[in-house]
Amino acid sequence: MTNKKKSTAPISSVGADGEQPNNKNHKEIIANETVKNNLQATNCPEKSGQGIGLQTVSMTELYDTVYPPRTPVVDGFLYGGTYLFVGAPKVGKSFFMGQLAYHVAMGLPLWNYPVRKGTVLYLALEDDYARLQRRLSVMFGVECADNLFFATQAKTLNEGLDEELEGFVKEHKDARLIIIDTLQKVREVGGDRYSYSSDYEIVTKLKSFSDKYGVCLLVVHHTRKLESEDSFDMISGTNGLLGAADGAFIMHKKKRTDNTAVMDIVGRDQPDQELTIEFDREQCIWKFQKAETELWKQPPNPLLEAINEFLTEEMQEWEGTATELLKQLPDMQLSANVLSRRLNVVNSQLLNDYGIFYDNKRGHERKIILKRLEQKE
Repeated sequence: MTNKKKSTAPISSVGADGEQPNNKNHKEIIANETVKNNLQATNCPEKSGQGIGLQTVSMTELYDTVYPPRTPVVDGFLYGGTYLFVGAPKVGKSFFMGQLAYHVAMGLPLWNYPVRKGTVLYLALEDDYARLQRRLSVMFGVECADNLFFATQAKTLNEGLDEELEGFVKEHKDARLIIIDTLQKVREVGGDRYSYSSDYEIVTKLKSFSDKYGVCLLVVHHTRKLESEDSFDMISGTNGLLGAADGAFIMHKKKRTDNTAVMDIVGRDQPDQELTIEFDREQCIWKFQKAETELWKQPPNPLLEAINEFLTEEMQEWEGTATELLKQLPDMQLSANVLSRRLNVVNSQLLNDYGIFYDNKRGHERKIILKRLEQKE
């Protein structure tokens, strides 16, 4: 009997044995879909009144559209979009950036968080290659990740950083994470550089790139010297930085000499968390101690459970109309129209939790496409 347990990380993940699922179409499907994020409105010029006025979408059209699924970089921890990673100087930010980059490139779990394997670009703009070599060899020995790339110099956003990053993601279709260490090295220099509008604008530019190409941009920044009861008020600059970002990580210690640190996490796609981590000075990596906030888990969705049971090991792909699919799901008391809309809404959950890709294509008649991308044992 086939085991169809719900999967925690079916997409491009690697277990402790380092074996990767053998699915040639997998990365291509995801890469082709994620680059469409937030582009639907621009594809409907006829709705804009011949170029004049707002481009709008009705609630009906909203529900009838299949938006590209958003897959995590690290489940429950880091998602696609633009995030700030903030901490005081010498608190251990760069060590954690190297640790995160290596784990994503290798597909190895980060603490108790499953990781989705992908190509990583680390812009270590305050380092040189010799220092990077020494640091990484202490952390991970000499086992290399061929899909982890470094650069110690890059243009500012005003000079063309976005074109440099665009060239990289076009060359590396499975790019999942880009780390910019630090924000100060790529921001434009000007008299109003710390105004709300300039702070908001620079993060908005980075977010436009991450949304367009379906990658995660993690931007390292520093805290201000003034203490605050709310750790997120310690981000240097104005509230414009956090306001434009998809989320932020704040790493702070009670005393600079402490081995333990607290990492506060807030974001649009993940629950707020407070993690306590400890620095292993011998290996120079951060180890997990505890989480103050337990991750909320979505209850099972009967529709997705039924589809997971429907796609057997012998039939891992299916195509047909919503009406035909309903005949295969006799316990679902839904109309064909409602079935399509519900699947449109939960397509990310279907992919991330069950490893099943979903699409609903228009033609002579709408056709639902289901493909199991997870390799069964």
